[in-house]
Amino acid sequence: MTPAARLRGLRPDWLSDPRVWRTEVLAGLVVALALIPEAISFSIIAGVDPAVGLFASFTMAVVISVVGGRRAMISAATGAVALVIAPLNREHGMGHLIAAVILAGVIQIVLGALGVAKLMRFVPRSVMVGFVNALAILIFMAQVPEMHDVPWAVYPLIIGGLALMVFFPKVTKVIPPRSSPSSS
Repeated sequence: MTPAARLRGLRPDWLSDPRVWRTEVLAGLVVALALIPEAISFSIIAGVDPAVGLFASFTMAVVISVVGGRRAMISAATGAVALVIAPLNREHGMGHLIAAVILAGVIQIVLGALGVAKLMRFVPRSVMVGFVNALAILIFMAQVPEMHDVPWAVYPLIIGGLALMVFFPKVTKVIPPRSSPSSS
């Protein structure tokens, strides 16, 4: 088989299904609109220059789009990482931060190759929900100091953002997509 024929065989299935196409385009828009403020805010939490966070997030997004991803795969900056690396960056500097991120990537590759992900089925749902809720509280608390001494227009934006997160899912289930209880 020629290399060109092999590349034609790699055509994704979603190109022929309009419903999947719509979902993919909406997901891409959400990522595009969320990536910049997310990268900047997590950079501030981690104590690095926002340009570093933007470059890192862009690099991750491009790599995942080229090598492929999976459903529910996190391929951008995360609050958990930002919270953990903030003290490392503050105490040891950018060199240690880069080394720790590379080491974490190597460990993830090794764990993936060993098939450790199969053990996740033994973690109860209540533990995962508790972890995510605690992480949300920690991220919120890390952003509270940034809400002091800002222009008055910031406060209505905060309230509007919180209202959007709470009430928009009651209007439509398209953004953010809700998984059915049977799929979790």
